Amino acid sequence: MEQVEVVVVGAGPVGLALGVALTQQGHQVVVLDRLAAGANTSRAAVVHARTLEMLADLGISERLVELGIKAKSFSVRSGRRELMPVEFGDLPTPYPFTLMVPQDVTERVLLERLTELGGEVRRPYVVTGVVQDADGATVTLADGQTIRASYVVAADGMHSVVRDQAGLGFEGEDLELSFALADVKAEGLPLEEVVLFFSKEGILVSAPLPDGTIRLVAQIDPAPEQPDVAFAQRLVDTRGPGRGEVVVREVVWGSRFRIHERVAPRYRAGRILLAGDAAHTHSPAGGQGMNLGLRDAVALAGALSTALRKGDEGPLDEYAVRAVEEARRVVALAHRLTVIGTAKPALRSIRNVALRVLALNPRIRRGLALQLAGLR
Repeated sequence: MEQVEVVVVGAGPVGLALGVALTQQGHQVVVLDRLAAGANTSRAAVVHARTLEMLADLGISERLVELGIKAKSFSVRSGRRELMPVEFGDLPTPYPFTLMVPQDVTERVLLERLTELGGEVRRPYVVTGVVQDADGATVTLADGQTIRASYVVAADGMHSVVRDQAGLGFEGEDLELSFALADVKAEGLPLEEVVLFFSKEGILVSAPLPDGTIRLVAQIDPAPEQPDVAFAQRLVDTRGPGRGEVVVREVVWGSRFRIHERVAPRYRAGRILLAGDAAHTHSPAGGQGMNLGLRDAVALAGALSTALRKGDEGPLDEYAVRAVEEARRVVALAHRLTVIGTAKPALRSIRNVALRVLALNPRIRRGLALQLAGLR
């Protein structure tokens, strides 16, 4: 039986970041993933300032910045009229912007860094069971192999097998909202700014990506499984800056999704710990999901290192408490933003007026910028 210090289940951005952080600190880590290859779709596309600050010590942040778009502002608009500008350029951080970079690029950078440090991801390895005792945990794989570790981290997503076997729970609800996502080649939308358009027909998010595509996200029911050019064109005509202002040339990739708001009430059960989507999932409003998970990874790596080197598990318990508290704050923020964005038609004009009034107060605008950046 193979013996290591930590087994990380899941090689998404959270599992990779945890692997990097632990390997950099000299620990024996095995990162397992059930997929034969990493995902090549963009999914999450935002890395905020606080996350970049935490990734800097891992040798990750500058590489990501080179590959992304520095969006220094976020704008809420109704057609061409701006309701609320949110500026990141003067925030107290070395990274005064929202970095637009696709998740597959983030994963590639993390994997390259892990490889540089001598680590690897083992694929495809399906975890079927985890049994723990006072001294560690034994991970069983579908092919019958077993790996013994001092600690096991579940970074295997919303449907985590490890979390469920550990009995850690996953509390919350599913929202009755359907969303469409389409990465498009288009003319007429901002290429260096994220814009949230409010309209009578509903919301539309426009977010630039570094390959020249623009991510469109819209709440619509039913959302098509594979958005096409005609669908994307209707979205920008009816919800964007104005009919005829934008021309969609191509849909590069698209999908649909629903919102799940859930947080595990406990992040630790003995030798098993949670991080990322295995611990929390919520609305993509504000681009918080992957950021919260990456911050989990860096914080947990420090706590695990202390436990492994000194036998002091106090930081693990502190992580479990603080991470749950932060997750609940982020879920609440994303929920509020979702409620505002998906207001019922009768309330939309009132919402827009309220936002214009609130935008007159610079403290409110700055407070929102700090919250989105993860600095408050």
